[in-house]
Amino acid sequence: MGAIFQSLGRTVTAGVVVLLVIIGLVAAMSGSVAVSVQHAWVAFFFRWLHVLSGVMWIGLLWYFNFVQMPSMPKIPDEQKPAIGKVIAPEALFWFRWAALSTMVTGLILAGMNGYIGALLTFSRPYTAIAIGMWLGLIMGINVWAIIWPNQKKALGIVTVEAADKAKAARIAMLASRFNTMLSIPMLYCMVAQQNGGL
Repeated sequence: MGAIFQSLGRTVTAGVVVLLVIIGLVAAMSGSVAVSVQHAWVAFFFRWLHVLSGVMWIGLLWYFNFVQMPSMPKIPDEQKPAIGKVIAPEALFWFRWAALSTMVTGLILAGMNGYIGALLTFSRPYTAIAIGMWLGLIMGINVWAIIWPNQKKALGIVTVEAADKAKAARIAMLASRFNTMLSIPMLYCMVAQQNGGL
């Protein structure tokens, strides 16, 4: 069992296997050995992928804002390269691709459920999800157009002058804080849509 948890790849694979076993058991208990691939199940599967991606994205956003950035002044200078050269680039890889995955699965889900038009009209009963989708799209574009290009400069992935590096770090931090601010109403709207709030 310990070998599974010593590798992230094996841990994720084990999680998928556990999920498939659960789906198989539920299907067997309901008298059907095969999962019905109907619209509702496919939509549910994309919702699950959307939530999974969103947890990764917003979890990393909050890690950067609630843990990493506030902790940087407390870290001795000789230890800071470990964050900037190892941890931050890896976290930013998962951060930006989780953002893209969240947007893509969200748009697929909106199309499947017939509320992509609400993105333009904010019509009832999809007002909450339309607001949430716009907030999420703004945040996702911010990740790719502002945060990531500036983080590449700030972390030295792209070589720039020291003044440009400091400026890029500040822009990336402010853009990240902007996303943190938007994440609060965005998450509320996403949950409100299916639970009657707003």
